[in-house]
Amino acid sequence: QVQLVESGGGSVQAGGSLRLSCTTSYTYSKSSMGWFRQAPGKEREGVAALAGRGNTYYTDSVKGRFTVSKDNAKNTLYLQMNSLKPEDTGMYYCAANYVLGSGSLLVPKNYRAWGQGTQVTVST
Repeated sequence: QVQLVESGGGSVQAGGSLRLSCTTSYTYSKSSMGWFRQAPGKEREGVAALAGRGNTYYTDSVKGRFTVSKDNAKNTLYLQMNSLKPEDTGMYYCAANYVLGSGSLLVPKNYRAWGQGTQVTVST
């Protein structure tokens, strides 16, 4: 059982920035990981992902504003969020244990380990 813990969420006004962190119970060097979010009453959606070989993927609505990265020495995955909009509001989760060959890295069901989430609220 791996453990994932998110941090860095908070409440900001539109146009502001936040940096989310996800610490893991072991080092992911070649394994894929992702960030997901869920707003009240809506399905969980993929936001950003980092493949084991270094490729990054983003949902269209955050391209140019969000950046996913990692620090293997610190066992930490990051999500830098700039130019935040009210529609970015939601609970943000990190995910690991991607099933190799299962498909898109932005699909929740393709991961087997999840954190508890950190709340992000963007107001006008």
